[in-house]
Amino acid sequence: MADHLEASVTLPSDPASVSAARAHVAGALAEWGLPPDAELCDTVRLIVSELATNAVQHTFGQSPTFTVDVVLVRDERVHIGVTDSHPRFPKRLPAAVQQDNGRGLVIIRWLTAECGGRLRIRPTRDGGKTVAVELPWPGAAATVQPTETVIAVAQPEP
Repeated sequence: MADHLEASVTLPSDPASVSAARAHVAGALAEWGLPPDAELCDTVRLIVSELATNAVQHTFGQSPTFTVDVVLVRDERVHIGVTDSHPRFPKRLPAAVQQDNGRGLVIIRWLTAECGGRLRIRPTRDGGKTVAVELPWPGAAATVQPTETVIAVAQPEP
């Protein structure tokens, strides 16, 4: 397989786009040889659903679109990123049992750690942000050490 494969889609910030984002990423993973019933595929679909839902719900109409990128590097790691143009970084919210929302990032953080991956949040050059997850590809030697969430605070270069 190639050293670097990638797929990207930009979708409107609309609830209907969440399933389109999930289908796009699942299709790319299948094209790259990951069976649709593989555990990693289920995990990635859930992570993309949560990230896309956050991009739609928490940008308050200030990001008309969001972009989903998926990259496979040397059959070792898969990177999934969701980028929107809203400048506010996600915050950890106290999730009371009766709350209907506020658990998305907790779910993503837990799934990422369970797979031995990492979660990063970084600003984009145009003032938005990318929430990205890196996970080991099945069969690859574990090269990513589980870490806490890394939130980049450096400003992008002009």
